[in-house]
Amino acid sequence: MLVDDAIVVTENVERKLEQDSDLQPKDAAKAAMKEISGALLGTTVVIWAVFLPMTFFEGSAGVIYRQFSVTISAAMGISLFIALTLSPSLCGIILKSGKQVKDRGFFGLFNRGFERLRNGHKGLLDRLLENRIILPGIFALLIICAVVIFLRIPGSFLPDEDQGRMFTLLTGPPGSTLEQTITKLEKMEDFYLNEAGDAVEGLFTAAGFSFAGRAQNVGIAFIKMKDWSERGEDESVFNIKNKAAQALSQVDDAMIFPIVPPPVSALGNASGFQFQLVDLSGQGQEALSRATNQFLGAANQSELLTQVRFNGLAESPQYALNIDSVKARALGVPLSSINRTLSAALGGVYVNDYIEKGRIKRVYVQSDAPFRMLPDDIDNWYMRNNEGSMVQLAELASGTWTKSSPKLTRFNGSSSQEIQGSTMPGVSSGAAFQEVARIAGELPDGFGVSWTGVSYEEKEAGTNVGILYLISGLAVFFILAALYESWAIPISIILVVPLGLFGAVLATWGFGQANDVYFQVGLLITVGLAAKNAILVVEFAKQNFEQGMRAYDAAYYAAEQRLRPILMTSLTFILGVMPLAFASGPGSGAQRAISIGVLGGIITTTLFVVVFAPFFFMWVYRLFKKDAVEENRKSS
Repeated sequence: MLVDDAIVVTENVERKLEQDSDLQPKDAAKAAMKEISGALLGTTVVIWAVFLPMTFFEGSAGVIYRQFSVTISAAMGISLFIALTLSPSLCGIILKSGKQVKDRGFFGLFNRGFERLRNGHKGLLDRLLENRIILPGIFALLIICAVVIFLRIPGSFLPDEDQGRMFTLLTGPPGSTLEQTITKLEKMEDFYLNEAGDAVEGLFTAAGFSFAGRAQNVGIAFIKMKDWSERGEDESVFNIKNKAAQALSQVDDAMIFPIVPPPVSALGNASGFQFQLVDLSGQGQEALSRATNQFLGAANQSELLTQVRFNGLAESPQYALNIDSVKARALGVPLSSINRTLSAALGGVYVNDYIEKGRIKRVYVQSDAPFRMLPDDIDNWYMRNNEGSMVQLAELASGTWTKSSPKLTRFNGSSSQEIQGSTMPGVSSGAAFQEVARIAGELPDGFGVSWTGVSYEEKEAGTNVGILYLISGLAVFFILAALYESWAIPISIILVVPLGLFGAVLATWGFGQANDVYFQVGLLITVGLAAKNAILVVEFAKQNFEQGMRAYDAAYYAAEQRLRPILMTSLTFILGVMPLAFASGPGSGAQRAISIGVLGGIITTTLFVVVFAPFFFMWVYRLFKKDAVEENRKSS
């Protein structure tokens, strides 16, 4: 995009020198700039109108939009300045007068091929410009196809990226000991270090801790992969994740979930989808647990979803100790004394410090492990009453076994439970949203779904993208209307934009890409490039018309004159973006997401704009500027 303006300037100066062999380069540069200065300004202003509204969007999508908006807008401003100042100066210094079209060697072959292309283009214009059926029919068909294809593109937020790291969550049965959890973590370590090939550089495991919470029956592994150059596509983090999910599913008495972090680390700790199942009607923790289990059972039977899990600590057996406060007062035992005894015996309590070899060490008191393992152990615990006598705890307390969640969560003031999951290969996150909504609709009344993390951001981005397109479209129209001081001319430019959008959605859908944030940026780039090519034709057609040509002749000769610069700028853009479309390795997801759609858009724009832009100009002038058209017709 940076060199487009310079290409247009150089091509126009070169054309002037080829048409008039006696013309000096400086004079050719001056004449060329009189013709194209308005077009250069118009194309840059359109780019600004497309991208500057993106800077005002908030949220995670707004951060991504802003990077593209500021970078491209600033770069195009510099490009315009160079094209209006340095480029014509260099043309006047470097180019030579008396240019002759070469007819030998490679350049001769190229020129002959281009001449045949130009003649074919003239033949199309002769057949189609005055035809009122073919081009309007093709235009309507392309719009219908673009809408249908756009609706079929799967939705997403950001493409998954291989960042060279992943996590693995482990959850054992409720009540599992820490030793049992460590044994299962060792099996995970054995797989990643010995069975996952040479992809893993190292890992760190922790027992008793997980993203779900802290408990003896949970654990986590942090896996670091080797550099991409040492792994390659076959040992990508996604392939290792699939191998780990299959191999570690054989571990007994454990649920193990390998997960890949999202491409933006601030949006959570796992890719895929996540939401809160909320108890909207206050039915209680037991009803919420039943609804969660019902949802998980249905979700794990779905053909679209996989690894759907409750991201929390499952209900576990708990021993409830009931203190008889009346009997405690009768025996002179304060409740605070009972609390201190239980706290010291079960959890340990800090007593004092002592010095050993010059270092201060702390002293903790706690019952030895064999004397705090069973409920009957309370018979061995005694407390001192107000009279100095010892009272057995069993005389004051009785216990019962219960089942409850060790961790309670709330979302927006209501009880909730977080659920995470992934999609089957080839299934988009948009389809996952619909599947989750379907399953949630089968739950009892009073339970709802609130999206969080990256899923929430995707929902917000999908809601705001329509506003973004509308604002950018209106900005382009009003800027063009102010630039040309006409409401009609912008219409002939705006009508070209759907031709580029058709190619963008077709390429995105055909190559299996998703409707994500990068695709949305790519669509806006396509809008700017399509309008830019249309302006090159319309600006010349407007000048021809103002010089007295009929609308047909003005459009015809403008399309003929602008064919070469349009092809040059489009081919430059295509060749510049092509490496992104074939990228692989880290970052390739974003590179393909933004480049494939733009490539499709610029290809279709290049193919269609050289015919449709003059057609739209001619008919817009005939409809909205009848008096001027009639006057030019009489004078000619």
